[in-house]
Amino acid sequence: MLRKLLFWSFAVVFPLPLILTYEFVATEPDLLKFYVFLGLIAYTWWLLSILLSVRPAWLHRFAGLPSIYGLHGALGILAIAAAYVHRDNSYSPSHLARILGDWGFYGALAVLCYSMFFMSGWFVDRSRLLLRVKGLLETVLRRRLSVWIHRLNLVIVAMIWLHAHLLVRVNQYFVFMALFDLYTVVTFGIYVWKKWIAPDTYLMGTVTSNEMRGGATRRVSVGLDSKAATLQPGDFFFLSFEGSSSVSREWHPFSVTDYNQKTLAFTIRQHGDFTRRLDNVEVGTRVRLEGPFGRFESIVQGRNHEAPLVLVGMGAGVAPLLSLAAAHHTTRKIHLLWAVRSPEDAYYRDVIEEYQATSGNRMQVTISVGRFRREDLASTLSAEAVAKGAFFIVGPNPAVLANQRILRRIGVSARRIHHERLTM
Repeated sequence: MLRKLLFWSFAVVFPLPLILTYEFVATEPDLLKFYVFLGLIAYTWWLLSILLSVRPAWLHRFAGLPSIYGLHGALGILAIAAAYVHRDNSYSPSHLARILGDWGFYGALAVLCYSMFFMSGWFVDRSRLLLRVKGLLETVLRRRLSVWIHRLNLVIVAMIWLHAHLLVRVNQYFVFMALFDLYTVVTFGIYVWKKWIAPDTYLMGTVTSNEMRGGATRRVSVGLDSKAATLQPGDFFFLSFEGSSSVSREWHPFSVTDYNQKTLAFTIRQHGDFTRRLDNVEVGTRVRLEGPFGRFESIVQGRNHEAPLVLVGMGAGVAPLLSLAAAHHTTRKIHLLWAVRSPEDAYYRDVIEEYQATSGNRMQVTISVGRFRREDLASTLSAEAVAKGAFFIVGPNPAVLANQRILRRIGVSARRIHHERLTM
């Protein structure tokens, strides 16, 4: 909890140097300063949101990627609110400054609404109707297009930067403008470095196999040029397939299926426009990997060793859970629950049975055709698991949300439920 509070305090601390500098040098009335402060807060929150989008490894170790993405999205919404109040109560004699400010505000609002609908999953995945609408629209608005629309935030920030430079009430203060420009240059520099210059520092590998599993799932194995020394059970990587005409080079997250630091296997359901083309990725294709990411293993290590681990996977969501089972099936009580669409989709049954056979009766397995219902979980889970177990849920957003609700209703506390949502 303390880590989360410290992490979210970044949003408060980040704008302070600019606000305090302007407060020190500006001579405007206090009310006008207040509206300028709101504009500065909105701008710095957009910059911080850009910085978070590069997924800093040190920050992931501190707070975890879900928290990073959570703050990234929250800052987008809060920045729009602050910018609205600033825009509605400010005036500039510069016509170009007003135009840039208006275009920046409405552009940011449009990108935010688009991203919330097509990329976040937080809002849409809670409505079956919106999910159907999203599925229909995605036949035209492909994910690669959505990524580039989201990157329009960079253009919007550049417009707001120019807007500020045209405002006499702020551009007359050299020290303030120097700090304002430093914020902007450093943010854009880090983004460009991370996205286009630094990729040579990532792990590299080669596709060694690409096999069909079940009705619509592939197992893609990548042999690494060097060992993934920091890999832990339950982790995932962002992958970019290089030099393949079958798929784009956009980064996509996939979970590691087993615990092998030299050859990584990824179990991928072919659901979106990107993953449907993975069957055309040939053996020998070079792959760039960013990561590993994930906090499942650190959570396991932080729990009482006697507490059961309850692993709930939906479809390809079993992948990171298998790596947890591989690492702990001989030392901890584990109950693996796997929901599949059809019997042929239980493609890891032999692997799971091998873990179960060598677990010394520590591992229990339940495979269900179709999602788990409340009565299924209530009758299958032991009283000890409900009262003390650590639950790990992985699968599509709607399925994860549904299982979270069911578990809470049968008595599992929210703080013992951990999840990873398959969103790409």
